[in-house]
Amino acid sequence: MTDLLWQKPGVAVDTAVQSFLAGDDVILDREFFLHDLQASRVHAQGLQTIGILSADELNALLLELNTLDVDFRSGAFVLDQRYEDGHSAIEARLTDRLGDTGRRIHTGRSRNDQVLVATRLWLKDRLALVAVHCRDVARIALDRAEAEAGMPMPGYTHLQRAVVSSAGMWWAGWGEAFIDNTERAISTRDWIDANPLGTAAGYGVNLPLDRDHGTAALGFARMQSSPIYAQLSRGKFELAGLEALGSAMLDLRRLAWDLSLFTTSEYGFIVLPSQYTTGSSIMPNKRNPDVIELMRGSYASVAAARCEIEQLLSLPSGYHRDLQISKGALVHGFGRGLAALALLPDLLRGIAWRPDAMRAALEPSMYATDIAVDLASGGMPFRDAYRKAADPASWTRIDPQASLAARVSPGGAADLRLEVLRERLRALA
Repeated sequence: MTDLLWQKPGVAVDTAVQSFLAGDDVILDREFFLHDLQASRVHAQGLQTIGILSADELNALLLELNTLDVDFRSGAFVLDQRYEDGHSAIEARLTDRLGDTGRRIHTGRSRNDQVLVATRLWLKDRLALVAVHCRDVARIALDRAEAEAGMPMPGYTHLQRAVVSSAGMWWAGWGEAFIDNTERAISTRDWIDANPLGTAAGYGVNLPLDRDHGTAALGFARMQSSPIYAQLSRGKFELAGLEALGSAMLDLRRLAWDLSLFTTSEYGFIVLPSQYTTGSSIMPNKRNPDVIELMRGSYASVAAARCEIEQLLSLPSGYHRDLQISKGALVHGFGRGLAALALLPDLLRGIAWRPDAMRAALEPSMYATDIAVDLASGGMPFRDAYRKAADPASWTRIDPQASLAARVSPGGAADLRLEVLRERLRALA
């Protein structure tokens, strides 16, 4: 391993201090390592185009970077405590293999430039996964809304039985929610799609770096022009990504709450796929909905990550080492959130309704709103219709299908507008 790049002659490195400075970087940088290699390849190409590297030196660097990529994926190379961080590990490996040529990979860069680019590429990939999972959920929900449009179930307000609803309406609500979540993930990914490669520590470098080449080669939509703004965007862009993920996780949390309630014997509306339940460690009679409970709790990790990064951003302009801490929050928040989202599509495919239990939960009072609206549409002032419909003597209707068929307002049970939602989803493909 090479010495620390920043180490000064005659100054000993205190082990405890260095351990504190490095933190969990070696472990966290495993998440970003392949993206760091990708950016290093592009940076080397840029150095060659401006005459810093010869063609032979570039080829040697690219060969070793590609070999390191393969070795990391296979486990032949392990990013561990031998190294300060992922960036130092790359330079150490290249120096060991190529000597002075390997040392030149850092020309025109800073470690902050490296982590900015690697985490930006990583964040783009993670937001793309958020969009994929949300799109899958939306598609499943819309398909089930169409198939189960006429299946009656109670509709609740304030956790109290309120009106006759349908499985179709329930599914359509989640379908539209996850269309919005898909759109937000995509728009956030597009918003952060800016290349910071070549901004160094926030003030540029004394080299005519070909940043346009780097932008195109890394697949960024645009170049982040100001090196100072590249620094200002660190944390800000991560927050935006977590907010997009958090939007989906908030819906997942409420969906999981519905499922938690519907699985109870008091409701008994659904049966979960067996693989989404676990046995009790002490109660032989039980199967527990542990998966949906952990799904429900996963939003907490995303919210905590947002809070941690937000608190780091109370800084003046320029680079500060405080921002290093944002990596852990980012990895943890997306790790927990994406793991929960990834399980949701198959769960929703496998849910089985218990129509008899849902129909049995419908009671005459739940038709009162229908009665009030019918009386009002016939000319009775709504206040009078409301009072008349509140009288239990008027609760003589017991036909859920008729109630659903009469719900003709756009988006209601008789007019779910599923094709409108499908068209929005198709536009996001």
